[in-house]
Formats: sequence, C-alpha cells, structure tokens
Amino acid sequence: MASAVFDLNRRWSSQDFPELGAAPVPTEPCISTEYFELEKNRVFQRVWLYVGREEEIKKPGDYIVRDLPAMNTSLIIVRGSDGVVRSFHNICSHRGNKLAWDKCGSCRSFSCKFHSWTYDLKGALIGVPDEKMFADFRRSEHGLVPVAAQTWEGFIFVNADLKPAQTLGEYLGDLGRRLAGFPYAEMTATYAYETELKCNWKVALDAFSEAYHVNTVHGRSYPETFTGKNNKQCHLPEVRLYGPHRSAVIYGNPNHQPSPAAAVAYLFGESVTKRTSNLDELPPQVNPTRSPEFAFDLNVIFPNLILHILPGTWFTHQFWPISVDRTLWEGRAYWRPAKNAGERFAQEFNNCVLRNAWLEDTGTMEATQQALSSQVKTHFVLQEQEVLIRHSYKVLEDYVQFYHRSPPSKAHRKVR
Repeated sequence: MASAVFDLNRRWSSQDFPELGAAPVPTEPCISTEYFELEKNRVFQRVWLYVGREEEIKKPGDYIVRDLPAMNTSLIIVRGSDGVVRSFHNICSHRGNKLAWDKCGSCRSFSCKFHSWTYDLKGALIGVPDEKMFADFRRSEHGLVPVAAQTWEGFIFVNADLKPAQTLGEYLGDLGRRLAGFPYAEMTATYAYETELKCNWKVALDAFSEAYHVNTVHGRSYPETFTGKNNKQCHLPEVRLYGPHRSAVIYGNPNHQPSPAAAVAYLFGESVTKRTSNLDELPPQVNPTRSPEFAFDLNVIFPNLILHILPGTWFTHQFWPISVDRTLWEGRAYWRPAKNAGERFAQEFNNCVLRNAWLEDTGTMEATQQALSSQVKTHFVLQEQEVLIRHSYKVLEDYVQFYHRSPPSKAHRKVR
C-alpha cells in the first residue's frame, strides 16, 4: 500500500464524536474524596488491570509482587510449576501477615515469616507447624485467595472479581486485536522510572493523553519533532474509540532536523524521533497507509494504562491511585537488547531524551492539583484535539454511575 499523508484538520469532538458533547467537564472527579472511593469500588476493583510482563516471571517459581492501594491489596503474581501464570492476594490465611515481602524473586513455595505456614505455587496450603493443635482444621479450606489473571501478548492483567463479567480478550476487544502481533517480547531491554506525584491519577493520565501541550511543554526536548509548519499545534491525524479504551496517532514531522547527538544515535538504532522506513513492523491496523508522518501510536487501555508503539520500541505509562491527591506514576521504555556499543549509545541517548520529556510532563501536575483543590475553577474547558480526555471522563462516569447494573457499551468507533 502506498504511503499517504494525514488529514490534520479534523475537528474530533464536534465532527467525529459529537456524542461526547462539547460542554466543559467538571473538575470534581479530580478533587472529591467521595468520588475517589466510587472509582476504587466500581472501577479498579471490577476491571482488568495490567500488572507486569511474562518476561518478568519466565521460569516456574518466578514471582512479582504488586501493592495496589486502589484495590486495597497486595498481589503475588507467580508462574506455577505447570507454566500457568496465577495471582493471589498477598496475605497468609493464619493471622493475615504479608506473605511475600520482596518485589520479585523465585521460590518453590511461599512460607510466612510469622509462623511458617507454607503454600505451593498453586496457592494450596501444604505446611502448618503444630497442625494438630488446630481444632477441626482442613488445609484445603485455607489456601491463598486467588485473583483472576489472564495474559495478552505477554502482558499480565488481573481482575479482583474472581468471575469477571468479561474475559481479558473481550475487555480489550477490537483495540486488543488491533495491537496484537507487535514484537513486544523481542524488546526486553527495559528502562524504568517511577515517582509518587501529589496529584489525582486522572490529572497525570490527562497530561499524557493529548498532544495540544507538545509545542509548549516539549519545545526544548522535542523541538519541531511532532510539530512543524504543516502542523504547528500537533493536531491528531487519527482518533479511534473502542468502548472504554481509546487511541490516537501522534504526528511526526518528516522534515525534522535532528541535533548532532541525535543524528549519531540515528546511525545505530531506532528512536522515538526518527522517521523510519521500518514501518512494516507495526500491526496492519496501526498506520495502515504507512504514512511517513507517523510518529507513534498512543493507546489508553482503561482505566490507567497508556501503551505507545512505534518501530523498534514501545513504552508505557501507568497511573496507580494512592489517594484522591496521590498517584504512583510508572514509566517504562522497551528496546531490543543492544548487540554493540553503537546500539547501546542509541538507547541511552533516547532514554535520556524520554526522561527529560517525561520530567516536563510530570512537572505540571502537582501545581495543577493544588490549583484545582482551591475550587476557583470548577470545570475543564477542552478543545477539539483533547477528545481523548473528554472520552476518558465520559467512560469513567459511565462506570461510576452504571457499572453496578451493567457494563458500559462495548461499541467500537473508528475514524481515519
């Protein structure tokens, strides 16, 4: 298929998705403690949440631990001796002690530090010291409490509901099918950043869900990389809505002139800023025309995961609610393992630029939260290119108001 340039003049909110409305969006969900509790109960404890990659638990007995305040729990995610990935609440059945204390590890069984109750990799209780002193005791009734766990393309998701209303495949729907087939598992060289931000999780999510800020916020780290004379405000070339999920294409300036250091990095490896000819690495439905104006694909998997893909790399942002005004932000960049010094230099250079850009993004969030908490302004005023944010608040409201009766619509909308 011949490459094509994008239409950069779409009025997304009014022209393509008028059902989302055009009115200002209330700020209350970002500052209300009551709303935060509803989110925890009706969103985070009901939907599929991304918690790790299968590469993190390659062998039987390998495990990771995720502390998730939004689910009021800590989880163990472990690969069993049968190769199956399982998840359990990280709590001993005896007196409620935390069972696994390290963030990751490998073991043949889990043994509690308090009284040495021991569990196998399937969660069954297999050892109880002085067991005869427990009255009417049956080990089979005191195993670890399981949590639903399923995988997609090597991504591990969990669901606090043991009998979820949807399988993970059904939940991801057409977005999952669209993003399938990308070589995620080949890109295992990981660069990770995380910090606790003094803001609501949606304030953080919003900052990464639009490109209207690029020309202002990233003018130093990415000058005219995602903008240019044909797209001065980084208009979105493509937006698609997938039930609770959403995606957009970020424009890449084909005439961008790299800095001297970036030009050297381009000689040895892929880059977020490099306009590459390796577009066929993308899944067929991502940039299907193989446009040279494609920079990367931005995908928001409801509620709190952003997944970007582009040739040679992929990266994620995840936003874990701690309280109404505290969020754990995690940023991860993935590359193919470097085979020589040149490729390693390219990766290190790109991760420095990514780090700087992410610092620019997170640098606005705490001030935003502080200002919103004053309640001087009660609504956000969103423009046409901030359609992903408008969709985000609409979907969240649907879950908070209606999820206890039935899941929101799984309708799929796409526009090219």
